[in-house]
Amino acid sequence: MSAEPEAFLHDVGGIPLEVQRAGPGPQEAPTLVFLHEGLGSAGLWRDFPARLAAATGCGWMAYSRAGYGRSGPAALPRPVTYLHHEALDVLPEVLRALDVREHMLVGHSDGGSVALIHAGAAALPGLRGVVTEAAHVFNEELSRQGIREAVAAYEAGDLRGRLARHHDHVDVAFRGWSDTWLSDAFLTWNLEAYLPGIRVPALVMQGLDDGYGTPAQVEAIVRGIGPHAEALLLPGCGHTPHREAPDVTLAAMAAFVTRVTGRGAV
Repeated sequence: MSAEPEAFLHDVGGIPLEVQRAGPGPQEAPTLVFLHEGLGSAGLWRDFPARLAAATGCGWMAYSRAGYGRSGPAALPRPVTYLHHEALDVLPEVLRALDVREHMLVGHSDGGSVALIHAGAAALPGLRGVVTEAAHVFNEELSRQGIREAVAAYEAGDLRGRLARHHDHVDVAFRGWSDTWLSDAFLTWNLEAYLPGIRVPALVMQGLDDGYGTPAQVEAIVRGIGPHAEALLLPGCGHTPHREAPDVTLAAMAAFVTRVTGRGAV
């Protein structure tokens, strides 16, 4: 596996999206598709995709949604259905255009929600499984409070400067996330109707100290998907398991991917 991923821009709907990928090609092995959080990007996954791919013998790819990372901008304000658009329109186009065949989705936070919508309503034939970290299927007051604190840090602290190192359109990235989640229209946002449509195995992970969601999110996801979903709650871990508990998270995901795909490290 190459040390540095291939990086390029791919146009979807007139917007160039930043893509990174490495490892075996789609004709050789399953592809792990990484979907980033509400303030994330392809690059902010850091070395975790390569580590998980190495542990499972898979290839991997990640892309930055419009407005994030090195991708082109998105229009503001974002609609309440912006994650639906990503899951039902953009993600299928990206997978088809990059010739992704057998694959598994690995989604963090907003990316986990995108993975659940996609798997429940727009899954392509090659989808083998879904892994989520800190995914949301409904809005909680804890989520809104965490976002309010992030807004305060963005407006009066150093958060904007730190994020600007990773996003070409930092205000679009931040406001598109925070303004939408804090809007009155988003209070009733709910994805639970998509869960029964998920027919593939799912690993649903969350830190017990997550500042953006309670274990009720995991309970709802597993209940909605059914017996082919399994929960993993991580003590002493917050919103980002792959950074806060990387070894435990890597081991759990690798075991799941290996069991579902029948592949291991090569």
